[in-house]
Amino acid sequence: MSPHKTLDNIDVANKRVLVRLDLNVPMQDGRVSDMTRIERAVPTLTELLDKGAAVLVLSHFGRPKGQVVPEMSLAPIAGPLSEVLGQPVRFINIDWSAPDAGNVNSGEIVLLENTRFAPGEEANDPAFAESMAALGDIFVSDAFSTAHRAHASTEGIAHILPTIAGRAMQAELDALEAALQTPKKPVLALVGGAKISTKLELIGNLSAKVDGLIIGGGMANTFLAAKGINVGKSLCEHDLLETARKVSETAASHGCEIILPVDAIVATEFASGAPSKAVSLKDIGNDDMVLDIGPQSVADLNARIDNAATLVWNGPLGAFEIEPFDKGTNMVARHAAALTKAGKLVSVAGGGDTVAALVHAGAADNFTYVSTAGGAFLEWLEGKDLPGVQVL
Repeated sequence: MSPHKTLDNIDVANKRVLVRLDLNVPMQDGRVSDMTRIERAVPTLTELLDKGAAVLVLSHFGRPKGQVVPEMSLAPIAGPLSEVLGQPVRFINIDWSAPDAGNVNSGEIVLLENTRFAPGEEANDPAFAESMAALGDIFVSDAFSTAHRAHASTEGIAHILPTIAGRAMQAELDALEAALQTPKKPVLALVGGAKISTKLELIGNLSAKVDGLIIGGGMANTFLAAKGINVGKSLCEHDLLETARKVSETAASHGCEIILPVDAIVATEFASGAPSKAVSLKDIGNDDMVLDIGPQSVADLNARIDNAATLVWNGPLGAFEIEPFDKGTNMVARHAAALTKAGKLVSVAGGGDTVAALVHAGAADNFTYVSTAGGAFLEWLEGKDLPGVQVL
C-alpha cells in the first residue's frame, strides 16, 4: 500500500480541486502523436468528477522560460483530453500574473494555460505558489514525471493546500516500492545504453540493492574492454576502464554480480541491414563494431531472469533502433513479459529509450509497470529524493 495520502483519504465533493498532470506530450503537425500521458490521467480525473469535484488541471508544456510563447500553449491539448474523458474540457487562457479561473461547477473540468508562462513557476516563488493555490481547495499531484523538479505547481503549492497523490502517481510509487524498496528477491537490474559516464550514479545505487546487474548496450563494451577484451571499433569509453573495474569491485563487495554479454553480434558498419554475424568475445575483429548481444547471451539472460523474482529494466541491450540489432533486446524483453504475464516475475521498466524499446518489442503491455517518467524515474533509481514525492 502507498504510504502517501490518496483519493481514498479525502472528500472532494463540491470542492475545487487543482490537479497537476504532465501534459507535456509530443506533437506532430499540431496533433498529439503519443497519448500515453493523457490516457494515464483518466482514472484520477474521472474519479474526481464522479465524486462531484470541480477540476482545474495544471500542466507545463515545453520550455517557455517564464514568457508567454503562443506555440507552447496548452490550448491544443483540451480536445484530446476531452476525447479520452468523454466529456468537454474547457480551456482557460489564465493570466498567471493575476490568476483567476472564474466559476467552475461541480462535475466540470477546465484546463488552465501553461504554468511555465509564469516566471514564478520554475523559480518555485512562494508568492506565486500562494496565488496558484488560491484557485482551489485541494491539490492532487498526479505527475510523477515532474516530481524531480521543485516548481510551484509540483512542490510549492503542496505546502499550502491539503495534498494527495492521484491514481497515476500512486501506481508509480507502488510500482517503484515493489521494485527496489521492498522487492521479492532475487532482484535483477538491467541497465543498457550508450555510455557508462551518464549512468554511474545509477549503477552505484543499484549495485548496493540488487543481486545481479546486467550491463547492456555500448556500456557493456567498456566493461568488456576493462577485462582486456578487444572490442574493435565499438562504442567504448576507453578513458573509463579503471572506473568500470572499480564499479565491478564495489558491486562484488555488496554481493552483486555484474553480468556481461558472453557473445556478440558484430558488423563493420552501423547501418540497417548491414552484414552481421554472431561471434564469441575472443573473435571480435579490429574493424568490428559490437551492435547487439549474441544468441548465447540471450539464452544466458533469459535463464537468469527465469530464476529472478523481480526485474528492474532501464535501457536497451543493443542498437535497437536499427534491424537486425534489435533482436537481443526484443527476445529478452518478450521473455520477461511472458514470465510477468504468467505471474512468475515482477517487472518494472522506465527511462527514455526503454519505453520505445519495449513498445518496439511488443513487450510493454505485459510488464508489471512501465514508467513514462524519464528523468524522474532515473533520479529515483539513482537513490535521489524527489521534491514532488517528498511533499506527499
